[in-house]
Amino acid sequence: TAFLHGYLKEDVYMVQPPGFVDQSMPHHVCKLKRSLYGLKQAPRAWYEAFYSALVSLGFSSSSSDTSLFIKKDSFITFILVYWTT
Repeated sequence: TAFLHGYLKEDVYMVQPPGFVDQSMPHHVCKLKRSLYGLKQAPRAWYEAFYSALVSLGFSSSSSDTSLFIKKDSFITFILVYWTT
């Protein structure tokens, strides 16, 4: 469900899904407001939302690895993001 929380910056359209076709407008398409699992843009949209949340909490992204976030206060906290396809 993580990919369902990313907002899309570009316009993405899709055909009406089977079982949810509007009978009065069967040839219309849907404009997506948020990412769906399986979209090519979904991982990027999710990462941007995740990145913004961590930065708002005081983390910074490592200059050598963009998947490593560091927060230095009375403790040093590391978060490493890793996913596979």
